[in-house]
Amino acid sequence: MRPRLALIPGEPAGIGPELVVRAAQRDWEAELVVYGDANTLSRAAAALGLPLHLHPAGSPPPQARSLALVEIPHPHAAPWGQPNPANAPSVVAALTRAARDCLAGTLHGMVTGPVHKAVINQAGIAFTGTTGLLAALSGCEVVMMLANPAMRVALQTVHLPLRAVPEAITPETLTRTLRIVDGALRTQFGIAAPVIAVLGLNPHAGEDGHLGREELDVIAPTLSALRREGLHLLGPLPADTAFLPEKLRGVDAVLAMYHDQGLPVLKHADFAHAVNITLGLPFPRVAVDHGTALDLAGTGRADPSSLFAAITTCTHLAIGKRA
Repeated sequence: MRPRLALIPGEPAGIGPELVVRAAQRDWEAELVVYGDANTLSRAAAALGLPLHLHPAGSPPPQARSLALVEIPHPHAAPWGQPNPANAPSVVAALTRAARDCLAGTLHGMVTGPVHKAVINQAGIAFTGTTGLLAALSGCEVVMMLANPAMRVALQTVHLPLRAVPEAITPETLTRTLRIVDGALRTQFGIAAPVIAVLGLNPHAGEDGHLGREELDVIAPTLSALRREGLHLLGPLPADTAFLPEKLRGVDAVLAMYHDQGLPVLKHADFAHAVNITLGLPFPRVAVDHGTALDLAGTGRADPSSLFAAITTCTHLAIGKRA
């Protein structure tokens, strides 16, 4: 039996709906269930000049390449590239309903398109992002990891100003992150003894304390303690050489201390096929690694590679989790 995955278009005025339409043109190893608005998807199909066949979720598909749909209507038909806060509640409702269906076991994972956080907040909804919403609904602590065919990079801190990063790296937070990453690599990715390369915070990993003491005082002692638990951890490593191909050989994931320490390297290696994976949830969640691209919406020029990679990745994780 194929896994059933929720597919969330995200911001209706962005490129998400047309990426879903492009996904509808292919056969997938998973059954895709779209949580969204039929009118928005039909408008996207018309803009692309592509066919789109939808059928109610739970009913048999009337023809090949027909997407199951859980209808969550948007109250405003926003022009492409012009988000409307009136649609924010339905965007959040699609994410919430799909997550609850995953938690109930009727779905085996979810793939999410890009949302517009600022517009959702303009609607009076406190929203820090899809990852935070899913963590709250699931009651789990989570870690963000981006992946492409070249590497996997998890983040110790995510969207923090640089001046706030050092104090956010503590033995407790680093231990939590590494346990989640190690556990997910074992259970979701099927890696029996994962190797995680942990970057230092400072240049040259602190140069024995001459360029900062976070490595000596926090990172190295935490890694030593976790090694005694059986985790296979390398580091703390200088970030400027850790991503060399010979250094990555045999490494299953890299833990970067902050957003721009690791992600520019990953995106330079292969941006088109990069995906965003939320580790720590009780179900696989994979997102595209790009934003709403409002300037491209409705033009037909948006590249669907990241969404296609997200569907494929989530399918494999769902199959592995069910095995």
